[in-house]
Amino acid sequence: MDQLVPAVVAAERYAADAREAVRAKVAARSLDAEQRAAHGYAWVETSVAAMRATLDWLQSAEADNRAHAHEWLVAIIGISETLAQLTGGLPMGQNEIVRPVDMDSGAAARRLAEEPAVDWLLTQGNSAKHRSWLVQCMVDGNGLDDRLGDELIDTIRDQYRRFTDERILPDAHGWHLANDLIPDGLVAEMAQLGTFGICIPEQFGGLGLGKLVMCVVTEELSRGYIGTGSLGTRSEIAGELILHGGTSEQQAQWLPRIASGEILPTAVFTEPDVGSDLGSLTTRAARGDDGTWSISGAKTWITHAARSDLMTMLVRTRPEVKGYAGLSMLLVPKPRGTDDEPFPAQGMNGSEIEVLGYRGMREYALQFDGMAAPADALLGGEEGQGFKQLMRTFEGARIQTAARAVGVARRAIDLALAYAQDRKQFGQPIIGFPRVADKLAMMQADMLMARELTYAAARAKDSGKRCDIEAGMAKLLAARCAWANADAALQVHGGNGYAQEYEISRILCDARILNIFEGAAEIQAQVIAKGKLGDRN
Repeated sequence: MDQLVPAVVAAERYAADAREAVRAKVAARSLDAEQRAAHGYAWVETSVAAMRATLDWLQSAEADNRAHAHEWLVAIIGISETLAQLTGGLPMGQNEIVRPVDMDSGAAARRLAEEPAVDWLLTQGNSAKHRSWLVQCMVDGNGLDDRLGDELIDTIRDQYRRFTDERILPDAHGWHLANDLIPDGLVAEMAQLGTFGICIPEQFGGLGLGKLVMCVVTEELSRGYIGTGSLGTRSEIAGELILHGGTSEQQAQWLPRIASGEILPTAVFTEPDVGSDLGSLTTRAARGDDGTWSISGAKTWITHAARSDLMTMLVRTRPEVKGYAGLSMLLVPKPRGTDDEPFPAQGMNGSEIEVLGYRGMREYALQFDGMAAPADALLGGEEGQGFKQLMRTFEGARIQTAARAVGVARRAIDLALAYAQDRKQFGQPIIGFPRVADKLAMMQADMLMARELTYAAARAKDSGKRCDIEAGMAKLLAARCAWANADAALQVHGGNGYAQEYEISRILCDARILNIFEGAAEIQAQVIAKGKLGDRN
């Protein structure tokens, strides 16, 4: 702790200096004109927040006598590497490195590097010796501490870990290769565990637990298969929409059935050529003389659309009003499709979008031509509130996506570690070669920092505070970690990793989507920058 505590404090000072420098740049022009500097600053804040979350985790583990060599090493390596990136170059993407000079914070970065604790970590923290020692801990089976100090949450993790090991991992790669839907029987088992009602209050048949529990469950399920980890996302979004925006009648009608798994919802927001610009949505819903709604338009990238029973649909009900104010949220029931007839509802058709990964639920482009929705479908009974209602759910959805990314990153580590110990080249297991071992060490360090930042965002959400910045940071970092870990793990596999028979090929495909959906990395950086620079609205 002698170096870590003052180093993290110094990094927080650097982030404050960078904020003032970027604020001046943005004031002179605009945030969009200074997007590179603003987004680079968002990455600075995200990296520093991850360091703080990691330090808090280590201090907690030490206080409970759970901090052993593995925990110390992974924290030192992760924080040291982050400091090196802050003072040298921070990767926003594969070919986008933001440097202090881009943010007019070169002098502040030099001051950071000259801090005694930071200097020690830059020169000795992420060392070959420490990385080798960490990998030896991994080989010896010393698992990284993931206890949260709450008996209920830790018990839930153990339960879902066993479920994932026994019921998901043995079959997940087969489902992926066949592009099969996750079996109905497994979905029913997940429902029995309470997966779809974790955050729904007990009065509506849910478990009444928080986002931290949701993260733990999602992480474990995603470690087995991102599809199973993602099944709960649609229930999470629908549950939040109805709980916070629905009428008492809508809550009573839908929440108990969502919590039990009787109803599988799907989120129907995105449209062709619209992407993140939700204010440009054109799908229409018009009221008839009898009060029912008629829906016409097109939606795309709709996950689990065929097997779902309820669509939470963002539509334009006030065509005379441009932008967000004309949007409303509808709760549209539909019959569950079959393989022979995926979309039996009148006025609704769909076609599957074939994808590289993220299978198990399937993606669809949907067309609506006068599809009917009941008179009471309008969420909350008030038009023009759809965008605001949706924004309230993004925090939870993005935190859950970060947890999915952590699960994928963990599986990449498991596969790379096992393969590196089994694969022999030049007369020895390849884990003995420093560049293979280095990859494993950094994968573990990156995963730990992403995990702890995700948990920190979940705790913030559970405290009741607004946490769009924290949620954006968690998703931003965890998605990068999942992709980096998957890529490194495939490299450890060499040519075999490129063969579809090896599970790591699926992990790579699954990891890539995490940086895109629920708000692409660029959108997360924009949200963080606006919030931190004082342009939050």
